[in-house]
Amino acid sequence: MAESEFPGWHGTTIVGVRKDGQVVIAGDGQVSLGQTVIKGTARKVRRLSPGGYDVVCGFAGSTADAFTLLERLEVKLEATPGQLQRASVELAKDWRTDKYLQKLEAMLIVTDGSHLLVITGAGDVLEPEHDVAAIGSGGNFALAAARAMMDTDKSAEEVARQSMAIAADICVYTNGRLTVESIKA
Repeated sequence: MAESEFPGWHGTTIVGVRKDGQVVIAGDGQVSLGQTVIKGTARKVRRLSPGGYDVVCGFAGSTADAFTLLERLEVKLEATPGQLQRASVELAKDWRTDKYLQKLEAMLIVTDGSHLLVITGAGDVLEPEHDVAAIGSGGNFALAAARAMMDTDKSAEEVARQSMAIAADICVYTNGRLTVESIKA
């Protein structure tokens, strides 16, 4: 099968919500190949603790590529303890300029409680407006749903969970089996 004929991997939605002193990252568990669900219980949200410094990360894209990036982020965090923004910028610079890393196909949402960031292979480190970030196949659905709930009395976790449920109802590459991690802002 030629590379252009390969159906491609889909099936991740990750949302990050910062509200009322809490930051939550939630991710679904679906991995699809073309029109087939390969796995429904993947864990795409993780907690890193380099040197006792907690960071919560969610990833979309190739799992092996995302793990490579998470390992690199952990090294950057160990080199710059307590400085998530600096570590993220250093990772994005490496990702953009290193010939090996340039081929990686993934995106990350990361938080240490103080910052909520999206890191891309294009060299972007973005702090989203409105305290909501989303990536992946159903990311736009989750983003819209979460933004609509931010002015309600729902907690950050409730907003994240309900926005993921809405994305799962709309996006065929997203399921309702969530991994949710939170950290105090």
